[in-house]
Amino acid sequence: MASRSTGLPVTAAPSPAGPASSANKRRLVGEAPSAAAPRRTPIVAKGFRLFFLLAGVHAVLFLPAWLLTLSARFAPARHLDAMTWHAHEMLFGFTSAVIAGFLLTSVSNWTSRETLVGAPLGALGVVWVAGRIVMTLPTGLPSWAVAAIDLAFLPLVALAIGRPILATKNTRNFGMVGLVLAMWLGNLALHADALGLLPGARGRALSLAIDGIILMIIVMAARVFPMFTRNATGVSTIAGNPRLDRAAVAAMLATTLADAAVSDARAGGALAAVTAALVAARAWGWGARHAARVPLLWILHVGHAWIVIGLALRAASSLGGLVSPVLATHALTVGAIGCLTLGMMSRVSLGHTGRMIIATPTMTTSFVLLTLAALVRVVTPIVRESAYRTSVYVAGTLWAAAFGLFVVAIVPLVFTPRVDGKPG
Repeated sequence: MASRSTGLPVTAAPSPAGPASSANKRRLVGEAPSAAAPRRTPIVAKGFRLFFLLAGVHAVLFLPAWLLTLSARFAPARHLDAMTWHAHEMLFGFTSAVIAGFLLTSVSNWTSRETLVGAPLGALGVVWVAGRIVMTLPTGLPSWAVAAIDLAFLPLVALAIGRPILATKNTRNFGMVGLVLAMWLGNLALHADALGLLPGARGRALSLAIDGIILMIIVMAARVFPMFTRNATGVSTIAGNPRLDRAAVAAMLATTLADAAVSDARAGGALAAVTAALVAARAWGWGARHAARVPLLWILHVGHAWIVIGLALRAASSLGGLVSPVLATHALTVGAIGCLTLGMMSRVSLGHTGRMIIATPTMTTSFVLLTLAALVRVVTPIVRESAYRTSVYVAGTLWAAAFGLFVVAIVPLVFTPRVDGKPG
């Protein structure tokens, strides 16, 4: 049964239980979840458990490592230059883990078929961790091996979610597989640049990755944010606008393609301005003003607003040079991706462990700290350019603190079985 609070089923619909011997022979990928399925170690019982924890730990450890790199107290692996390494790990390290946890969990609910659980899920986690190790620490491996290890993760995620989507002909979500593969193509281009096979590709590769993530968020937000807000506040007039939703998705897709293929930054800037306007317009009826007293709502609306701000800053940078493009990038990453991933990870972790979908005080504090991190990182350099370096250190510290609290909040959730006794 679908949960009206989460907008996604809390558990996948069970299939009729067969004999125990038959159940034991079922494949873990693409099988229909069953109420009679064997109990598994909680951390590998669903994708969100393992990968939300990994994402949180990465966020806590990586930003201090980056700040130490800026102060010349830490030297990451030499496969990428330090700045590209920072961008890569935020996108293909942290964010890819969040996407994996969300999709591995959600696709099993959308299709009533399992994605990855148990040992295969644990193995996928090892692949992700291996990528973080070789990209960060000097291992002595040749660059081609570093690239191969890091590139292994996203295709496996696409395979894990693609099999049940294709098996059930779940056409509505075919695009999710495509977006994961588009992210992988961005990562592939970046590594090809590092290996000297595609010189000068890293800038477009990183833009493609950011745009692809924002496109995925724009698609998913329209599906669930109005419903979340309407259900939590009881305001029946809150609703989405399908026409504007489709227009916003089309505009963001055009922006992504332009950033990947067109040399003239002004074309991408103009499309970014149009997309910002459409994303803002479609959210007009989503009831953001009613969400202020519900932390699990306001963090999502704040994150969505950062998409508008980030795209508008990108347009201002490309069309008039009014602001640094770095600020636009961080509005989309720290602001939009950061706030939305933190809010959704908290919500999913509560709902899919059978708990009330109400933010704990620890979660709420993490939302406040991350919102402050985004404001400091983006607004401070605009107001006072001389404070740029200070803003980087303050924002990085706030980011790490926010996700540190998130890890503290979810450890008791992901390492224990569902409180309602259901599988997952």
